[in-house]
Amino acid sequence: MRLAFPRSLRPGWLAVHAQQAALTLVHATRGPDGIVVDLCRELDGGERAPEALPALRKSLGLEKFRCTTLLPVGNYQLIQTETPDVPREEWREALRWRLKDLLDYPAEEAVFDVADIPTEQYAPGRQRQCLVVAARRSQVLDHVQPLLSARLQLDAVDVAEMAQRNVAALFEEENRGLAFLAFDDSGGLLTVSFKGELYVSRHIDVYPAQMAGADDERRQQMFERVALEAQRTLDTFDRQYSFMTITRLKVALWPELAGMLESLRSSLYIPVDEVDLAEPMDLTACPELAEKATQARLIYAIGAALRDGDAA
Repeated sequence: MRLAFPRSLRPGWLAVHAQQAALTLVHATRGPDGIVVDLCRELDGGERAPEALPALRKSLGLEKFRCTTLLPVGNYQLIQTETPDVPREEWREALRWRLKDLLDYPAEEAVFDVADIPTEQYAPGRQRQCLVVAARRSQVLDHVQPLLSARLQLDAVDVAEMAQRNVAALFEEENRGLAFLAFDDSGGLLTVSFKGELYVSRHIDVYPAQMAGADDERRQQMFERVALEAQRTLDTFDRQYSFMTITRLKVALWPELAGMLESLRSSLYIPVDEVDLAEPMDLTACPELAEKATQARLIYAIGAALRDGDAA
């Protein structure tokens, strides 16, 4: 979702990501020499961490950044549906009334954003589809209020699925789809992207915190569950998008998930690799990101900072 405030600001995006355990700030820019992450801060304190934003604004000059933030999982719905047969500028209003029965609040209280799923050039005659992000306006306002109170230049609101798409796009092979699996406090998220567009997303109810205290048998059961969910998603994708080939699965791996790669490799028919963000971008200004475990923990903040100026 874009909140348009044209200003003269530093290039790139600053992602401000509030989670239960920490507040994360990541700034990234895209330039002729590639992608550079030049700021990364992680503050403990969970829900109280946004109280530190005014001081951070002063010490880091945050007023000079164009900012985005991520809605918490559970505060929005991501719905795949047919594209309305109306002009593009009328999609949001048309979808508001089409999807009203899927919302647990009045449609008038919803805010929407829409991303096209481009299939017509690959499968002519196929009904066009789109992804709709729907959220209750009051929940969005509650979430962004700490940033507005700190007088940050909030220009966009993101969701995890789109942030993960931004990261996945960096690892895609030409004319090939890519599956990407990441985790945070809300569980696992499996996405499939193609040419930088999100086609499929699936949440998996397996959490790094569960793994930390689990015995070997319980860990193996959870690994098998993730592998089964991944296999089902890939099989469904193959049936729905037969024109597209997925070449591999990339996994952002928390230390608590050690052993998952081997489980996925033994269950899936595509190669499975661990993500290393140092491959497609320059992380030298943020030495803490040299650790792949840190990359995995901050993956959504990094992905949100990678959004394009006109991205959904």
